[in-house]
Amino acid sequence: MIIKARHHFFYYPFFKFYAGWSIHRHFGHVEINGEFKDRNLPVLLLANHFSWWDGIMALYLNVSLLKRKFHFMMMEEQLTKFTHPNLIGGYSVRKGSRSAIESIEYTVELLNDRANLVLVFPQGKIESAYTFPLNFEGGIKHIIKRSGALQIIFMANLVDYFSDRKPGLFIYISEFVGDKFDTGSIQDAYNHFYKKCISANALKSTH
Repeated sequence: MIIKARHHFFYYPFFKFYAGWSIHRHFGHVEINGEFKDRNLPVLLLANHFSWWDGIMALYLNVSLLKRKFHFMMMEEQLTKFTHPNLIGGYSVRKGSRSAIESIEYTVELLNDRANLVLVFPQGKIESAYTFPLNFEGGIKHIIKRSGALQIIFMANLVDYFSDRKPGLFIYISEFVGDKFDTGSIQDAYNHFYKKCISANALKSTH
């Protein structure tokens, strides 16, 4: 049985505030690149996974731009070790187990509500922000194929110092508009987007 998401009356609004406060405290510059056209649909947010900051960055983006009820899939052993993620929308997945199917079904259930956002790290593990190409695990195709109408948003987080004392956070977003929902097609589309993000960030160092 999976651990389902909760939104505690105190912790959830506190962490929405904390996401913005902590990011602006630790990063000297924060930049969101890309547009979000709100279609009044649930949002599946696919993001790269390079640090423990990733969930906070996604929450920050949600509060700043996407404005949905925040949910995210998290490894069961981590969710049982740290209780607060469950209070702000975290729910469990255990790879390679029968309960992984339940996690996918629960994700689909969440994505049937237009008020919701679900964050998924399709790499399934933490890797360098400059790992390329990214390899997606197969579960994402089952989520998309079994869900109704939704917006699939790609998110890429990159961190660079350039000539500044504090690092800059560069958040890139783009909506997936393809008509093929197999893992390979979505992975290829994300990698195309991700390569453009890395190139765009490299150009910032010349300005």
